Amino acid sequence: MSTQDNRIVRATAPERVNHWLVAILFVLAALGGLALFHPFFFWFTNLFGSPTWARIAHPFIGALLFFVFLRLAARWAGDCRLTDDDRQWLRQIYDVIGKHEEKLPEAGRFNAGQKCLFWFQLFALCLLLVTGVVIWRPWFAPSFSIPIIRVAVVAHGVTAFLFVAAILVHIYAAFWVKGSIKGMTTGWVTRAWAKKFHPGWYRQVSGGK
Repeated sequence: MSTQDNRIVRATAPERVNHWLVAILFVLAALGGLALFHPFFFWFTNLFGSPTWARIAHPFIGALLFFVFLRLAARWAGDCRLTDDDRQWLRQIYDVIGKHEEKLPEAGRFNAGQKCLFWFQLFALCLLLVTGVVIWRPWFAPSFSIPIIRVAVVAHGVTAFLFVAAILVHIYAAFWVKGSIKGMTTGWVTRAWAKKFHPGWYRQVSGGK
């Protein structure tokens, strides 16, 4: 990481492009999935041109989302390893909610909440891909029995619901911690922001200062 004046590079250009591509694909996959899941959301199919195109596009968008996220995972997996400090951070979740950063263990580039979200996303996308293939008509579904397809449909729906809920929490947290969104749009954060919310990472990129 490089520094300039009072700013520190939080996310490189390739990381930001990868992140926002994942975000766009997630929105498209979520809207398409909701349109096919319940009649109340059926009007979302208009966003894809027609119900037929929504049904055709959804599994392809989902598969593309999985592989694009894998690229992001390859970039961030090392920074998302859970440590003893992360486990202590999770035990002090009330201090997190209360914004008592001074009481928390030092966070690295990502805090424990962000790391848990990362690993949950990876697990959820793997499960969504597997179950999605099982129910993907007309290509793969005929190869599986009806009971397996029914289980896959339930697993796919539940996992998708939890995935959307997790992303909503992620979005809320990004607004809650001021400066986070700027770091993923411009790529820069201030030294004060880094020192307050990610002191371990700040010390690392500042050469131990």
